[in-house]
Amino acid sequence: MTAEQINRVNELSRQGLGYKRIAALTGIPANTVKTHCRRHPVGGGKTERADAYCRQCGKPLTRQPKQKPRRFCSDACRMKWWNAHPEQIRRRAWYTFVCPQCGEEFQSYGNAHRKYCSRKCAADARRMGGGKGD
Repeated sequence: MTAEQINRVNELSRQGLGYKRIAALTGIPANTVKTHCRRHPVGGGKTERADAYCRQCGKPLTRQPKQKPRRFCSDACRMKWWNAHPEQIRRRAWYTFVCPQCGEEFQSYGNAHRKYCSRKCAADARRMGGGKGD
């Protein structure tokens, strides 16, 4: 695209026209217009995103090109926020087992192959001969 075509595409995009309409007016293929507009946004009709601020302290965040949007300004803010909002954590890997040593039911997060409810039960099972060798 020439500099004149780029300026025309940017101007029409700023006015809020769609890719197909811009392509029809300029004679440039629609996919070329779409690619240009995505790579070089003119910011005409864009509104400010709600996630453009740190969740913890409210400090404005800058988005780096080709990176996913940030939610926090620093690791300290991230840790503070997650420690204050444990209910927001989506834990899906809970497993329920019955301890073969003491017979009590227990839950394990993230380990589908856990056998004993505690280190004490595992040690007792080893001492009593109920370990892996059975």
